Amino acid sequence: MATTLYSMECERKCDSKASSDQDSTCALDEADTVRRESKGSSTESQESSIPAEQQHHSSHDPAVTEKQSLHLDPSSRPSVNHASLIPDGGLIAWLQVLGSFFLFFNTWGVFNTFGSYQTYYETGILASSSPSDIAWVGSIQATLLMGIGLFAGPIYDAGHVQALLYVGSFLTVLGQMMLSLCQSYWQVVLAQGVCIGLGAGILFIPSLAILSQYFHRRYATAVGIGAAGSSIGGVIYPIVFYKLQPTIGFAWATRVIGFIMLGTLGICLATIRARDKPGARRKMLDLTAFREAPYVLFVIALFFAFTGLYTPFFYVQSYAIDTHLANPDLGFYLLPIMNAASSFGRVIPNIVADRVGPLNIITPCGLISGVLCLCYIATRSVTGVIVICVLYGFTSGTFVSLPGSVLVRLTKDRAVIGTRMGMCFTIASVGLLVGQPINGVIISRTGGSFTYVWVFGGVLTIVATGFMVAARVAVRGWTLKAII
Repeated sequence: MATTLYSMECERKCDSKASSDQDSTCALDEADTVRRESKGSSTESQESSIPAEQQHHSSHDPAVTEKQSLHLDPSSRPSVNHASLIPDGGLIAWLQVLGSFFLFFNTWGVFNTFGSYQTYYETGILASSSPSDIAWVGSIQATLLMGIGLFAGPIYDAGHVQALLYVGSFLTVLGQMMLSLCQSYWQVVLAQGVCIGLGAGILFIPSLAILSQYFHRRYATAVGIGAAGSSIGGVIYPIVFYKLQPTIGFAWATRVIGFIMLGTLGICLATIRARDKPGARRKMLDLTAFREAPYVLFVIALFFAFTGLYTPFFYVQSYAIDTHLANPDLGFYLLPIMNAASSFGRVIPNIVADRVGPLNIITPCGLISGVLCLCYIATRSVTGVIVICVLYGFTSGTFVSLPGSVLVRLTKDRAVIGTRMGMCFTIASVGLLVGQPINGVIISRTGGSFTYVWVFGGVLTIVATGFMVAARVAVRGWTLKAII
């Protein structure tokens, strides 16, 4: 009995202790809850003290969003597909346009200068080579300019914009400086064709794609202003070469251009910054693009366009001089005149394209360019040549400034814009590779006649327009008012 009473007493004490411990625990939990609620109330009161307008402004103001995105680490930057977060203006955005301008200045601007080099080479250091052989130098440069996008596009999509800029700038300037030392055909091919072509190709994709991170509604306008750099470069570089080459020689005239390239590419390195966070690791090709009829038709259109489009840029100087329509001094300036007109053709149509759609602008411009190329056949005076150069420069300028805008419209996933641009321009670059050497062969086989050269360039450009019409129909049908 004593043992039993003792056991019951122990159990009672244990239950009493457990109850006490539980009450203490509950009291601590209740105190902690009170403290949290007090802290939450304090926070809410602080937030409520901020005016509602200021809270709304901070959360939705593009300038604030842009500033925050640039100062956060790359993993926290805005996604590429959030079009509502794209600033569409502001200091940082327009600095990207400035950087893009000088990228075009030193890529397509350098390529647009090759017509002057072609004319010089035929009587200068490459006088023993045929026009077709010399044209291969410019064709290789242009092919690499557009074809390297196949590799540069995925690298851009992975977020390595600065690496592309530094490598591309180095190769472009290196190739120009090495060109000043060239004495033979194969040296010119390696320096001007391969080295400059590689550098320009690495820089080309960032010059277009970077603007899609900062502009949405005004993307075509931004690209047009940037692409005007290629025309300005096509005016300045030929004049610098033409004026300096007789006085200081080929080597130093080429080096002066190299130093201009070095200074202007430095502006690109200082201004261009990626805004979007890098996407997931991607394949080199986005094969799903080839299942989309509008994309495929537009790629085919650019292939035919670039096969024939640059015929006047390569041969108008030689045509005017060889047919005695212009003396050598005036004949030289036909290319700068064409490039100057092209600068307006890369800005004005792009401003209109933001309202009516880039494909709706580039298609009629392509048709007019093809007809104007055929009109060279009927020219009998230098005045007619100059008029066609001005009009052709304006309408053909859209083929540099608007394809990127069209591809952005045809691409639903912005994360693969760089890849799809690279694929498209790589295929189109094959047309640039073969087009001008074919023209050189035509001239040689026809005894120096340029008639069939203009037929070749004009017909292919008109064919390209037909495929653009087909691409438009594949997107929206035959509706004339559709903005594409």
